[in-house]
Parts: sequence; structure tokens; C-alpha cells
Amino acid sequence: MKVVIVGGVAGGATAAARIRRLDEQAEIVVFERSGYISYANCGLPYYIGGVITDPDELTLQTPQSFFSRFHIEMKVHHEVTAVHPDRKTVSVKNTESGEEFEENYDKLILSPGAKPSKPRLPGVGIDRLFTLRTVEDTFRIKQYIDKNHPKSAVLAGGGFIGLELTENLRELGMDVTIVQRPKQLMRPFDSDMAAMIHGEMRKHGVRLMMGCTVEGFLKKDEGVEVLLKDEPPLYADMVVMAIGVTPDTCLAREAGLELGIKGSIVVNDRMETSVSDIYAVGDAVQVKHYVTGEETLISLAGPANKQGRIAADNICGGDSHYLGSQGSSVIKVFDITAATTGINEANARKSGVDADKVILSPMSHAGYYPGGRLMTMKIVFEKNTYRLLGAQIIGYEGVDKRIDVLSAAIHAGMSAIQLKDLDLAYAPPYSSAKDPVNMAGFMVENIAAGILKQFHVEDIAGLPRDGSITMLDVRTEWEYRHGHIEGFVNIPVDELRERLNEIEKEKPAYVICQSGLRSYIACRILNGYGIEAYNFSGGFRFYEAAAQDRSLTESSAACGMDR
Repeated sequence: MKVVIVGGVAGGATAAARIRRLDEQAEIVVFERSGYISYANCGLPYYIGGVITDPDELTLQTPQSFFSRFHIEMKVHHEVTAVHPDRKTVSVKNTESGEEFEENYDKLILSPGAKPSKPRLPGVGIDRLFTLRTVEDTFRIKQYIDKNHPKSAVLAGGGFIGLELTENLRELGMDVTIVQRPKQLMRPFDSDMAAMIHGEMRKHGVRLMMGCTVEGFLKKDEGVEVLLKDEPPLYADMVVMAIGVTPDTCLAREAGLELGIKGSIVVNDRMETSVSDIYAVGDAVQVKHYVTGEETLISLAGPANKQGRIAADNICGGDSHYLGSQGSSVIKVFDITAATTGINEANARKSGVDADKVILSPMSHAGYYPGGRLMTMKIVFEKNTYRLLGAQIIGYEGVDKRIDVLSAAIHAGMSAIQLKDLDLAYAPPYSSAKDPVNMAGFMVENIAAGILKQFHVEDIAGLPRDGSITMLDVRTEWEYRHGHIEGFVNIPVDELRERLNEIEKEKPAYVICQSGLRSYIACRILNGYGIEAYNFSGGFRFYEAAAQDRSLTESSAACGMDR
């Protein structure tokens, strides 16, 4: 059996190694148009910033090491220019020598990945305008920075690569501005959670221009002028386009394979395309979302590796199936960690799911052990069924641990209530006896039992100010004096029982504290005296972050910049 693989990196290289482990006699040829067959995409921004100092560390395998271990031909600088399913061959061009030839196959795996999205704008392609996707892109940016010592950069786009590169450019001392049309960074997060990411970026001197449209680029002096719709142009020493990626599926289209979203390759759960004996994996393929069942595109290394293994299994006579992508991810944003899995609240509603959520701010480990830090968790679940849909966490240490637990819970089909039953490891330096994941389960259980009623950030503006409800802030007087929501009166929770005469029993009470815990206790006290009470989800800390971000984002869209 002869297997030809188009593209290395996560999907293609994984498939090649797996086929060899399953079939020692198979002939395996990998064509990779770049000079690198297996490299750490996610490490590229950190090499630019000097966190990773040795460029060889970015290369996970070389053609020589791959051949030594697996006896697999890794032909770099070889671009597959056409696929011929009728005669089961591919056309190949050696980009160094110019030689062209055809290679036959019994089985073909397409792993072309995705390419940076490049809108058709005036000035695209000028000097000092970069994209970041490959090792070659990384070296090009690094060489430019080392040679020219730029002092400013504009990044068009605020996704994973954009944020990681922003941090590294700031660490090099550069002024960085992010410009993008959407009014929030990191779309996997809901806007209320993204507010904390925005705050961290601003805290470290990053300028955010959200809600602004880039209309083109001009080469000016020794830098680039970024042209904006209805705004003055921005000038920077360099610009990086980081507005996302597009499936690289020209080969598949010309070969007649069925295509899906944004021209992606349609595959079944065995990673088989619409054409016999051709498989496809990685960023170029359309997949089902594990939570919603909808067709989607998810460009992450984990799914690509799994898909490469599944295609290899099936080529070698197995019966492996890809169950779908869940979108689990984690990112370092300066001093904080932001992680997500499943779907967020906004996407749940777009999918027609009646979603609810709990927001909590637990400590990363036991409060009495030094060094604990707050994290903010948002757990999204389906109303009535309590099916666990997704989670978002922003904090410091311990974020990655919790998101992985929640990811596993979603994959296992657990309900949000069942989170309370998970038996999780505890020692004071690492967690609490009631782990934050357990705490989320307790909160959802209280909602299901009618013990907890909530209101949220989006409800604040609509609360009646006509005296028909009681709006209560149960933090200390000191906390209240240093910031509160207009209309909320202050009665500290520890004084509440003694001051019940100040509260009208026939009116519902809407209660807030700093994180949501004291207000929940206050709600239980009020309930005990026959007063209907609603707890503010996330607390004043959460509200303040969202409100401040909303104000800054609106002002940046209006005047062109915030800091």
C-alpha cells in the first residue's frame, strides 16, 4: 500500500507516524511545500518575543529525524499542484529546482491546513505588512524586528495569534494597537468575559480600536499608514494581518471534492472525503461541533492531531471515528490565563438553545494558604434539562486544570448539576475542599431546586427605578463608598437581620455583593422572612469590569482610540 500525504505539521505528520506504527510495509510519502514538516505553530509568537530563543526549538521533527525513526520520505519544498482522482496521482513541483512530476497513490490524505485571511484591500503586499502562520513568516518578522528595531505596530485582528503576538511585541517595548471590526477580542468568549481580557490588555498599555474597519494600507516614510473607515489613518513601523484563517482547499476544489463552509473539505466521521480513497484532516476540513451537532470550522492543533490518527487507523483497516470538535482552548494574556470549552452563551442562543448560566469567582486554592488568586468562571447550561453546554474561565493559576475538567464533563455528557458530584483532588496549595467546579454544580443545583434566583449584567439597565423593587448592596460600607450601582442601597449582610425593618416585604429584592457569595447568603436570609430575592450573578466586581469595558469600547469606536 502506498500512501501520499499532502502537508505535514499536526494532521499530516501525525497520520504518517501512525500509519507506520500500524503497517511497517506501507510506502509513505509526505509532500510539504514549506521547509518544515513538523513545527510548533503555537510557539511562533514566543520566538518573535524572545521567550523561545533557539529557532531549532520550534521544529519538532526534521525530514532526517522522521526518516531515521519511521522510514518515511518527507519531501519539503515540494508543492502538490493538482490531484487526479481518476488515475490516483498527484502533480508535484519541487519549488527549489523547478522539477515537476506525478506521484501515484493508493490512499491520499489532504492536510493543507489554512492560510491567513487576506482581504482584497489596497496596499496588501507592501513591505512591513506581515502575516504569521508558518515558520518562514516567523523568521521574516523576527529578522525585520532585529534589523529595524521598530517602535510601533498595528495588528489587524484580535484572535489567538493576534493576542499572543501583541504580548510579545509589548515585551519588546513596542507600542501596539489592535484594530478590528468586531467590538470584542477573542470571539469564543462572551462579551462580559472578554471584558476582563480587554482590561488586561489595556493595563499593559495596548491600544484597542474595536468597531473600526480597515480599508487599506499605504507605504509612508519608513512605515505603514493604516487607512480606516470614518477615522483618521494610523501610522506604525509595521503591521501584522491577524484577522483569521481560511481553509486552504484549492486542490480539493479543483479535484472535484465536496466542499462546505468557507470552501472547507466535507468529510465523514472516518475523515473520508466525497471521493474514494481520499481523506482530509486538520484546519481545512469541516467538522461537527460536539455540543450543537452543527457543521463548523475549528482551527486548533488538538483536533488536527486526532483527525490524523483516525484517518491513519481507517487507511490501515481500522474503524475509528471522529466524534466532533468541542473548541477547548487556553491562552496566556500577559499575567492572566483565559480558557474556554464548548459553546458560549451567545452561540447557544444563535443555535436556538434556551441557555442559562452561573458566574462565580472562587479562589484558585484554599484561602488560608498563601498565594491564592481569584478566577472568574462562567458555566453555560440548557434551561430545564441542565445539559452542560460550555464554560469560560479567566484568572491565574488553576484555570487550565478547571477547564480540562469541564471539557471532560461536557464530553461525558454530564449535566451541570452533576459537577457537584465530581471527586476532585484537594490539597491547600492546589484547590479547596469544595473545588470551584463543584461550586458551580452546587449553584446550578440550587437553581434547579428553586433555592437560587438570579439576575445578570444585561438586566441591570432594565431594573425599574420607581420604587416597585428593593435594590440592595450587601457589601461593607467601605466597599460601597468606593463604587456602587446607582439606586442600590447599602445594608451589609452581617447587619441584615437587625435591619429587616428597612426592607418592604411585599417587594422583590435584587441583591448584589462583590462576588456573589454574600449576596446569596443575604437572599437566603430574605427568603427566610418571606421576601422574594434575586442574586446578582458574578457580583459587583464582574459588573464593574463589564461596564467599564463597555464605556471604553464605545469611546474608542467614537474617537478612534483608548488606552
